[in-house]
Amino acid sequence: MQNETVGTVISSKAQLWLKINTKSVRLHSLDGAAFPRIIKVKYSVGGKDYVKGKWISSRACACSVGDRVRVRYSDSKPSKCKIST
Repeated sequence: MQNETVGTVISSKAQLWLKINTKSVRLHSLDGAAFPRIIKVKYSVGGKDYVKGKWISSRACACSVGDRVRVRYSDSKPSKCKIST
């Protein structure tokens, strides 16, 4: 991953089927619950647009639609990338 560009978050969805309990004692089922997210990022390399998905932990800061993120991609295959939130 040598090159770097800026991408834009185009969708952000909470994974409600995967609940992470952050409290040891809860008063109800959603007390202290946190949910991981899946974001989709659109970025452009050489005039061609790419879309990549990334799973984000419930403890990481949540990205919202329109946020800008750093994308590192491969020279030989720009569709292969890593997203830094």
